[in-house]
Amino acid sequence: MTRKNWFCGSAEHSVSRRSFLGGAMAGAAAMTAADMTVLDVLQSPAIADELKRQDKRVILFWLAGGASQLETWDPKPGRPTGGPYRAIQTNVPGIHISELMPRMSQRLEHTAIIRSLNTKIGDHGGGAKLMHLGRRDESAIKFPDLGAMIARELGRPDSSVPDYVNFYTATEGRSGGTGQSGFLGARYAPMFLTTESKPENLGLPEGLTSADHKTRADLRQLLSNQFAAGRKSSSLGSHNEAYARVRGLMSSEKLFDISDEPQSVRDKYGPTLLGEQTLVARRLIEAGTPFVKVSRAWWDSHGQNFETHLELVSELDHVMSGLLDDLKDRGLLENTLVLTLSEFGRTPTINASLGRDHFPSAWSVSLTGCGIQGGSVYGKSDEDGRTVADGEVSAGPIFATIFRALGIDHDKEYHFGVRPVPLTNPGIEPLDELIA
Repeated sequence: MTRKNWFCGSAEHSVSRRSFLGGAMAGAAAMTAADMTVLDVLQSPAIADELKRQDKRVILFWLAGGASQLETWDPKPGRPTGGPYRAIQTNVPGIHISELMPRMSQRLEHTAIIRSLNTKIGDHGGGAKLMHLGRRDESAIKFPDLGAMIARELGRPDSSVPDYVNFYTATEGRSGGTGQSGFLGARYAPMFLTTESKPENLGLPEGLTSADHKTRADLRQLLSNQFAAGRKSSSLGSHNEAYARVRGLMSSEKLFDISDEPQSVRDKYGPTLLGEQTLVARRLIEAGTPFVKVSRAWWDSHGQNFETHLELVSELDHVMSGLLDDLKDRGLLENTLVLTLSEFGRTPTINASLGRDHFPSAWSVSLTGCGIQGGSVYGKSDEDGRTVADGEVSAGPIFATIFRALGIDHDKEYHFGVRPVPLTNPGIEPLDELIA
């Protein structure tokens, strides 16, 4: 059968390199000469590697359009709603997932599945916004999304890599997956890549050497310092910080080029665009980027649901399992949180076009690695997947759980003017069962 395109028409982290080194630098002026030996120890490669591993990072697989829970994390074989695919036993006794995910089935000891979302919003735009913000936007305030908040909490001011990178190179659903920094400002907006897998204009202009570029930067800094002498203005500091940031980003250009990766590593991720962008995501988080979102469209399978998911779930299974293997091999999985989120799930009812429609009432997401109790399932849907049978949650508790796993206090307050704004809405609590 030929594939068709179907459209519907609608407590802060307590130990981190930043906080540890921040405290060390604050006290450096009071050190005696003998105390300076401590700094020598901190510069050793072993200590540097350990400090790097303590940094928490997030990679989000955004399944744009609405992936089916029935063909991924919550299959219902043999039921009228189940469809043609079997459920298979995972390497965790008692947990079954779709046969379209054989590789992930053998790595489930690192993954927690939530099978009881009821987010109540069945349109793409509203569902995507809820699952990016963890709450509904308000007319008087534009909230930051998950990536912006994590960039704010885990990013470092002196970092030479971007704090938040968002790959979305498809056209379908792009408006719902752009990301927003809200009242946190442009500093925490994503580097949004829509046409290429690496940013444009990071390299030097043709004919300009590195030495020339450094000379120009030094001249600019000299003039800036002369202008700032005797003046007090926050905009001056922001201006200089922006230039320093650009120079740092230019030095990160090589992170987007996977040509130097061994073929054995590239094979783990596969040759697809999703695989290549996920490999770039691993390179970025290893270099210090706190949050990378890799989007895969288009899961909106109102027709030919089973053919669509055979293709997309099989690809996700290969790429996600390859990422987890690579992170584990590098000692990064325990400090990297890997998420699969979407705007909603898909209906248990199979329509006349052999598709599944939008379904926010009982669907699934997954959390893997960093602080998560692997090999676990939270909540359940009924035998046909029509309603939540136990443990109903919406987006808020999932966000609180994410923050808790990362060592971030979900009750921490930002301020929008004089209004205090916590990271999650008041009264929201993490799902403690999912925290290791």
